[in-house]
Amino acid sequence: MERTVLHCDLDNFFASVECVYDPTLANVPFAVCGDPKERHGIVLAKNQIAKQFGVKTAVPIWEAKQLCPSLRLVEPHYERYMDFSRRARAVYEHYTDMVEAFGIDECWLDVTGSQMLFGSGEQIAKEINSRIKNELGLTVSVGVSFNKCFAKLGSDLNKPNGISIISRDNFKSTVWPLPVESLLWVGKSTKTRMNNLGILTIGDIVAFGHDLITASFGKNGESIWRNAMGYDCSPVLRERELPAAKSIGKSVTGSRDLVTEEEIFTTFLALAENVSEKLRKCSLLCGTVQIHIRDTYLGITEHQTRLVQPTRLASELAQTGMELFKKNWRRRIPVRSIGIRACELMCDCESIQLSFEYDYQKAILLERLETSVDRIREKYGKNALMRASLMHSALTQSERVSFLP
Repeated sequence: MERTVLHCDLDNFFASVECVYDPTLANVPFAVCGDPKERHGIVLAKNQIAKQFGVKTAVPIWEAKQLCPSLRLVEPHYERYMDFSRRARAVYEHYTDMVEAFGIDECWLDVTGSQMLFGSGEQIAKEINSRIKNELGLTVSVGVSFNKCFAKLGSDLNKPNGISIISRDNFKSTVWPLPVESLLWVGKSTKTRMNNLGILTIGDIVAFGHDLITASFGKNGESIWRNAMGYDCSPVLRERELPAAKSIGKSVTGSRDLVTEEEIFTTFLALAENVSEKLRKCSLLCGTVQIHIRDTYLGITEHQTRLVQPTRLASELAQTGMELFKKNWRRRIPVRSIGIRACELMCDCESIQLSFEYDYQKAILLERLETSVDRIREKYGKNALMRASLMHSALTQSERVSFLP
């Protein structure tokens, strides 16, 4: 039986959610932007009116204002976006349990086995489109096809609020004339290289041939050629079927440069709390800690070390990160951004080699403490408990809270 895959893409997601809370935004050009005072002054999302002025995602605010002087700036509300993302997923899961997220605002759905209950893929797409509008106040563009790659491409064809069908009968006439960057996994660098070879459309990829594409672009080239031919057979993975994370990390660009060791450590600690909570949720420990440092001149360096004992304690992750920093940071210049990453992950049920250098009794007590803090925050909110050492850190209040689980 031929697969039927949908790709649902919530249109202008951040901006559309803001319109639900403030309907006056619907008729003016506006953009959801980071705070320039905190050095996050770029466009995160824009509405259709702003898009008509040439405003694009990821451009600096000053550039967006040049393109559209009347552009209204709106601060982001991530908790709202997460809530709407969950609500949209609940709609999708009414039709199938085979739902795979592709970012906060996109999902693939395999509805092959659902059509006896809900009708064809196109009928399901129309019903989802209607429900998202009526229940969430948003619009969603849906691509319907026989594989994930073409379903994703289809959701981009008729935005906003459109439904596109790419079948085995029409994919050559629909897909092949499109520019190469329309195809999944063809990024800017690959597009440039292909254009330099005279490959401008997806059809040109096919015409170039499997052997030449593979010779020019390696395994990625072979995958791109197969996708262009409609050979993608990758499954839609349920959440429990997704590959296990190889690492878990968090980084931040502060509202000002970090200068003192105290500022560096408290920032590491705030980041480590986020990483630690995620490790506990996944029942994981880490055996290696990696740090990422970017200085005020945008120079980047990374360092890592193995731990004496696998852990997920925030205090140990932060302390290890700080030791790595002090050992390797010789530049004596301000730090613009830092990050910490837990690597070499393992299940907390695995047997591990014990060490005489590790205080297990203290670790057990700290694990109980951090687990209790997680539960309190989950029940009463992120601000319910906070380390006193973070109250006067270099991070802003919004940054501190955003790091917490």
